[in-house]
Amino acid sequence: MAHRPFIRTLRAQWLGQRLRELREQRGMPLELVAEHLDRDRSALGRYERAEWPIQRHDVLALLDLYGFHRASERAQLLALAEEVWRTDRWTENYGDVVDASFIDFPWLESRANVVCSYHAMVVPGLFQLREYADLVIRCIEGANATEEKMTRWLDLRMERKRVLDDPNGPRFETIIDEAALRRLVGGRALQRAQLAHVLEIAQRSKVEVRVLPTKIWLHPGLDGSFWLFRMPRPYPEVAYLESRAGQMYFEQPKSGGYLDAYDRLRKVALDSRESAKLIMTIAEEL
Repeated sequence: MAHRPFIRTLRAQWLGQRLRELREQRGMPLELVAEHLDRDRSALGRYERAEWPIQRHDVLALLDLYGFHRASERAQLLALAEEVWRTDRWTENYGDVVDASFIDFPWLESRANVVCSYHAMVVPGLFQLREYADLVIRCIEGANATEEKMTRWLDLRMERKRVLDDPNGPRFETIIDEAALRRLVGGRALQRAQLAHVLEIAQRSKVEVRVLPTKIWLHPGLDGSFWLFRMPRPYPEVAYLESRAGQMYFEQPKSGGYLDAYDRLRKVALDSRESAKLIMTIAEEL
C-alpha cells in the first residue's frame, strides 16, 4: 500500500521548532539525542524541520530527556504530536490546550518568503503611525482598551515595524482598498500624515503597495481583509484572518482559495506607480 505524502503542516513546524529549541537550550547535539532515541541523526533533524512526522512516544521521550516537566506545555506538545497531519483551524480544535499565543503572526512572518495582504477598512497595522494606530485600536477594543493595555499594544505594534527593514525578513506585498485610504481617522491632518507615511514605506526595497480603486465594484476581497504567507518550499501557503471571534489560520487546501483571491485582486489593482499617484492625490484632496 502506498503511503500518503506528509504535508509540512503548521502543527508539525511548530512542534519541530519547539523540540529544537529545547534541545539547544540543554546544549545537546543531535548525535547524543539520536542515540538516546535509537534513531539516525538525520531522522531527528527531519523531525525538527517538520519533514517527517514524529510520533507521540518519541516526543514524550525527548521531553523526559530534556527535563521539560511543565504540565501545560507538555500537554500542548503531545497534543500536536498526535495531530501533526491536521491542517484545519487551531482555535476550534484545541480550545484551552493551545492559547492565542501558541502559534502567532510574527512566527509565521519570520518563516515566510513573502507576506501578502489585502486591507479593506484601514491602513495595514505595519504601516500605521502611532497616533493612527491608537485611534483604530481604541475604536475596536472599546472598554477593553485601558491605558496600560494601549501602551503595551502600541509599543508592540511600533516594535514590529522593524521587520520592514530586516534584510533577512520577508518581502511584503500589500493591496489597500481606496476606501481605506479615504477613511478619515483622527482628522485631515493625521490622515495626510498617515498617507505620507504609507508612501514613504512603499519606497522600501522589500515592500510593494498597490491600491484597489473604488471603481472596481466587484472583486474577491468583498468579504474582508486577509493575509497570505507564501512559505519557502516545501512548505505550503498559510492564510490568516482576524475577527471578533479570534484569529484563524488556514492551511492547504483551504488556503488555496485565499491564494487565488489575492492573485485576482493583484490583477485588478493599480500597479505600484499608479498607486503612489492615487495616494498623493487623495492626500492633496484633504
